[in-house]
Amino acid sequence: MYLSGFGNEFATEDPRCPGALPEGQNNPQVCPYGLYAEQLSGSAFTCPRTTNKRSWLYRIRPSVCHKPFAAMQHEALMDKWDDVAPDPNQLRWLPFTIPKAADGKVDFVMGLHTVCGAGDTRARSGIAIHVYTCNYSMTDKCFYNSDGDFLIVPQQGKILVTTEFGKMMVEPNEICVVQQGMRFGVDVFGETRGYVLEVYGVHFELPDLGPIGANGLANPRDFLVPVAWYEDRSVPGGYAVINKYQGKLFSSQQNFSPFNVVAWHGNYTPYKYNLDNFMVVNCVAFDHADPSIFTVLTAKSARPGVAVADFVIFPPRWGVADHTFRPPYYHRNCMSEFMGLIKGHYEAKEEGFLPGGATLHSIMTPHGPDVDCFEKNSTAVLKPERVAEGTMAFMFESSFSMAVTQWALQKCQRLDKSYYTCWEGLQTHFNPNWKPKSK
Repeated sequence: MYLSGFGNEFATEDPRCPGALPEGQNNPQVCPYGLYAEQLSGSAFTCPRTTNKRSWLYRIRPSVCHKPFAAMQHEALMDKWDDVAPDPNQLRWLPFTIPKAADGKVDFVMGLHTVCGAGDTRARSGIAIHVYTCNYSMTDKCFYNSDGDFLIVPQQGKILVTTEFGKMMVEPNEICVVQQGMRFGVDVFGETRGYVLEVYGVHFELPDLGPIGANGLANPRDFLVPVAWYEDRSVPGGYAVINKYQGKLFSSQQNFSPFNVVAWHGNYTPYKYNLDNFMVVNCVAFDHADPSIFTVLTAKSARPGVAVADFVIFPPRWGVADHTFRPPYYHRNCMSEFMGLIKGHYEAKEEGFLPGGATLHSIMTPHGPDVDCFEKNSTAVLKPERVAEGTMAFMFESSFSMAVTQWALQKCQRLDKSYYTCWEGLQTHFNPNWKPKSK
């Protein structure tokens, strides 16, 4: 079950414990049911009300009850961006390999692999892009991120995300956001793959609509927040709490489940969103509009109009533009563009860019339609048509110039070194004798 809205003030209690939320105050001397009151702050205390994020959790035992953290190894999860020389080339990856159960159990945390990123977790400014490939549920184990927010995009296999706030079932073509500091576990139901956008120091917001008006794009009512749910479960053998801190993983042990929040209220929550609910805005006369019209969520930087990261989708829609080359234009961008494909065939490159794969076009690196797409759409009869039917591609766009990890360039063995050849067949069509048609 879910509550509806984006950034709302929510209040919820597990129906097994009616009246668990204190009345009239946050931190009574004795909480109902003998619970502990704990505040989770997602912003500085003194932030303006419009950006102040916090929730109060009423739990069976406070989260401070754990053994000391100890470092744990995870070679593929990183935030060191100088280990590999810069590479400005267009990069494309074939679908990332999912480990087979016969080769060993891999859960969400151990299946995280960093593809690229930039910035500094300690300065709380930057971005990282990961993929996850796993085959096993997290058992007596949870994860939380001290460095930033996770925007999770399932591509193959649904995931059940259990958080301190409640449970979210997230299927391919849905996304979820688990914000900084929130503990969660991931259950899977077979071979599972997806993408993660991590931002440091800021939170995701809905983009401003400007002249579009009051409605459109991702509407606030379509975002869903879990209702309170708890388990009062002892784990004598030890429950592992894994913390991502300054780019490294640390593990501590406790003897109870952390999902013991009986009630909570506030505006700092995890949430999910179904991409089918996106209200598409598109060109209805001529030319190809910029892809910013497809922005679902943005993590703003201090510079107006410039994002640390935007989450952009390319959903099914109508194409009706007259005397226009309708696919995406050839482009050099002051932003980095990482693209993934959840399902279907991306309109600008129907071959080679596959579900579960990815591309990265770095700052000012040229990119655009391949040969087949250009030739086909330069001569097509223009009539109203459905675009991207049965497809969902997305883009993580960032103002950061991102470094690519050694795992992504070499160890994963999924880098498509022939990617550049999709443009080699583009021929010159220049005709110096061309004359405009007489009117």
